[in-house]
Amino acid sequence: MDDRYGADVLSAGWRGQFQRELPRIEAAREQVVEVAEDGYCGAVVSLTHGLVELEDRYGRRRVFPLGPGFLVDGEPVILVAPTAQAPAGAARTASGSFAAAHSRARVARASRIFVEGRHDAELVEKVWGADLRAEGVVVEYLQGVDLLDAALAADPPSAERRYGVLVDHLVPGSKESRIAEAVARGRHGAHVRIVGHPFVDVWQCVTPAAMGIRAWPQIPRSVEFKVGICAAFGWPAGDQADIARAWQRILARVRTYRDLEPALLGRVEELIDFVTVD
Repeated sequence: MDDRYGADVLSAGWRGQFQRELPRIEAAREQVVEVAEDGYCGAVVSLTHGLVELEDRYGRRRVFPLGPGFLVDGEPVILVAPTAQAPAGAARTASGSFAAAHSRARVARASRIFVEGRHDAELVEKVWGADLRAEGVVVEYLQGVDLLDAALAADPPSAERRYGVLVDHLVPGSKESRIAEAVARGRHGAHVRIVGHPFVDVWQCVTPAAMGIRAWPQIPRSVEFKVGICAAFGWPAGDQADIARAWQRILARVRTYRDLEPALLGRVEELIDFVTVD
């Protein structure tokens, strides 16, 4: 006769017979997880000695032991250290290009790319740095598009020395668009290409998804943009050092081209093509 009560409850393993096995999720950098105990939510920023460090959207960091007690997409998981894996197929750079094996940086071309400021240069380097070194393209920053005329006069472009220029807020009627139009009409226009994205600042070129937010805060025109962003996120903005730290928090969210807005991606690729044409 069948035993309606099942196996002997005193036998080994009866406690875990009907327990659901939790999925094991690797604590890869930028993996967003929630702590079940108190609801703290953050992205993985580092791992050491069985501990994981998380950073929330406000830049606050906390450390927790790996193991159970975490949620991913609302589901309980066991957080484990990543396992080393051999790369499958050809490696890619952060821009999505195929990485050349054992390649050395090419001697710098005369042609180059100008960007407006340090933050623009650091973002371009992080995503396209490997590609630019392979092509021998140098990126310089101008400290503002207002200084473009002076840079062109000091070192004029030519057919052998092309300049690509990336500017912020290149929209109809803006100061930036007027400068771009004047250069295009001028004596250097044939050897200079100016492109840009529509955002007020390069900070906004990082996607909201990469930042873990729904959308970038709207900052009134009466408030300096970077200061307003810091205030909206609850970050200090008392001096330039605070602004620099805020940018590093944002830049840390960028791992590949997928973390950037298409409006920037296409423009940078266009400039690389322009300055590498032989």
